[in-house]
Amino acid sequence: MTFSNLPAFARPLIAGAALSLAAAIPAFGQVTAFKQAVAEAASSSEALSEFYRTTNYEAIWTGKDDKARRRAFVKALASVDAHGLPSSRYSAEMVRELLKSAKSSRDLGRVEVELSQMFLQYAQDLQSGVLDGTRLIEGIKRKPSRRDGTAQLVAFSKSAPNAYFKSLAPKSPEYKRLMAEKQRLERLLGAGGWGEGVPKGKLEPGDSGAKVVALRNRLIAMGYMKRSPSQSYDSKLQKAVQAFQIDHGLLADGVAGDATIAALNVPVQTRLEQVIVAMERERWLGDERGQRHILVNITDFHARIMENGQVAFKTRSVVGANTSDRRTPEFSDIMEHMVINPTWNVPRSIATKEYLPMLKKNPQAVSHLRITDARGQLVDRANTDFTQYSTRNFPFDIKQPPSRGNALGLVKFMFPNRHNIYLHDTPHKSLFGREARAFSHGCIRLNDPFDFAYELLSKQTANPQSFFAERLNTGRETTVPLEKQVPVHIIYRTAFTEPKGRVQFRTDIYGRDAKLFDALSEAGVVLRAVRS
Repeated sequence: MTFSNLPAFARPLIAGAALSLAAAIPAFGQVTAFKQAVAEAASSSEALSEFYRTTNYEAIWTGKDDKARRRAFVKALASVDAHGLPSSRYSAEMVRELLKSAKSSRDLGRVEVELSQMFLQYAQDLQSGVLDGTRLIEGIKRKPSRRDGTAQLVAFSKSAPNAYFKSLAPKSPEYKRLMAEKQRLERLLGAGGWGEGVPKGKLEPGDSGAKVVALRNRLIAMGYMKRSPSQSYDSKLQKAVQAFQIDHGLLADGVAGDATIAALNVPVQTRLEQVIVAMERERWLGDERGQRHILVNITDFHARIMENGQVAFKTRSVVGANTSDRRTPEFSDIMEHMVINPTWNVPRSIATKEYLPMLKKNPQAVSHLRITDARGQLVDRANTDFTQYSTRNFPFDIKQPPSRGNALGLVKFMFPNRHNIYLHDTPHKSLFGREARAFSHGCIRLNDPFDFAYELLSKQTANPQSFFAERLNTGRETTVPLEKQVPVHIIYRTAFTEPKGRVQFRTDIYGRDAKLFDALSEAGVVLRAVRS
């Protein structure tokens, strides 16, 4: 990029830099003053201090040979808003003002360090996220992978600057598609959005009148159908409603009920906020997902086995209910094995909060469960006074032996973690027919667990169905190691993309995304309305 091709706002920056640098006369005393100022300014940061010690306090931004780095930084900062980053933390204008403020070698040393600090903040935000979600929301257990600041500066100082800045953003196709959707929604916001909303009240095929016209107009504005003067709920309108329902995780019956109309009336601004949060979450996840991995999107109520970026298998899921002790957490781990005909070791929280009150009333309650003492011996219920125990001093373990009625069903998939979360079968299949499926104690139930197991086993046995059935038919608990362990990513995305088709939107079932956008706004992220 030549000087003439730079954005207009960036040209004064480069010119200002040149003037500031020209003022730095290379006399010995002034060089010493510069280095002393760098050392003093960097002393408040271990990363900066260590980096400048390794360079003998030489400049990487403000020297006469550093023009390419300054220009590359300016160019990178021009796309801050496109990434949904807080431009108040770093901008070309801020760089220009810093350089203009340098009136002496000492000033230039201070500016040198401030530019490095600004670079580190920008690089961190773009590479691994603006926020640390673990500090904001209890259910987020995914701590961003922050690169060491000294290593970041060393790598940058030894790299071609333009290429280095291009390397910072996530490489995933998902991130690129989310960026494109962000730009589309910004243009829509600038054009006034989707117009008037749809009045409340169920609408279905055969209806006609003003409400149907409002529904049609909304779907036309959203791109789900072409313009039409019809006032009736005809087949074309029904197909458009079904397409919208599919894109929003709703039952695709072609009837505009309460949930569908509520989703239709969500404004462009809210959808834009969801996309910005999704981009932030994508930065947290990083680029190393695993060539073959399991992806569970809590809000989408589905589990997928991904291979080379494609969906190899997909099944409906049930996730944790929206209560403080049941919400499914977000984290990544490694699936090591599956257990066929599993025993259910009842978590202590369930044992004491749900089953102990039953046992106090009737020691023979929940007779399908085994109660054992610390030695593993079966407890004699008839001679045990359960009323003397509480959630604090309950001394027993409760287990459910393998069976078709077992709460875990006939197979569970284990990625041992401190949250005690895993994927499993269930004997209760009716919940999978619901639109919203947040009913579990936190673990993830699968609608098609056998097929899920077959797909995993297909990499290590020629006939996974036969292999699985042989072990299932024994009725005994059997652990089957995965010869090649599989990464598991439990995520929470209310906006996500497909390789083809429209961006998908889901309900913020736990309210996490709303909190994250508030935090991003507080950090300085703003919504843009782009007018063409």
